[in-house]
Amino acid sequence: MAQVTQPGATLYFCLTETPFGWLALLGSAQGLQRVSLQPEPQDALDGLGTAVDQAEDNAAVFADALAAFGEYFAGNVTALDRIPLDLSGASPFFGAAWAACRGIPPGETRSYQWLAEAAGSPRASRAAGQAMARNPFPLIIPCHRVVGSNGGLHGYGAGGIGVKARLLEMERSRGALL
Repeated sequence: MAQVTQPGATLYFCLTETPFGWLALLGSAQGLQRVSLQPEPQDALDGLGTAVDQAEDNAAVFADALAAFGEYFAGNVTALDRIPLDLSGASPFFGAAWAACRGIPPGETRSYQWLAEAAGSPRASRAAGQAMARNPFPLIIPCHRVVGSNGGLHGYGAGGIGVKARLLEMERSRGALL
């Protein structure tokens, strides 16, 4: 579900520790605009970009999202599906790639080529890689589920390849319990 922030809307942020690192959220009352997951708290805040400088620290705005993240890290691998996103700045291809990525089942992986095809541009696997590299919503748009054509793990800006591997393993083990 996508929501659009109204011009001039107040921005908020929050920072919390998770089993996979520090999670920082940025958004408005209409929805999230950016998620950052990093090993260190300052790196997580830096991952929100310069908009965080004008945002108010208010975790209450993100109560539902924080609850969903808590459930996800506790093993409910579909909990993040209910978080509304603000995709107002996305290009048509990036939006299509992000939507396709969000449809990859927890614990499963797809290639960049598959993602390009699912986004409607079969020859755009490099662009699909760029869409994942610029994903403003790691975990919610699960770019950790996108792998190379040989199945190998490639870069993961939300904490590195080790975090990507741990997330996939957690989803696979929890998914087997469902």
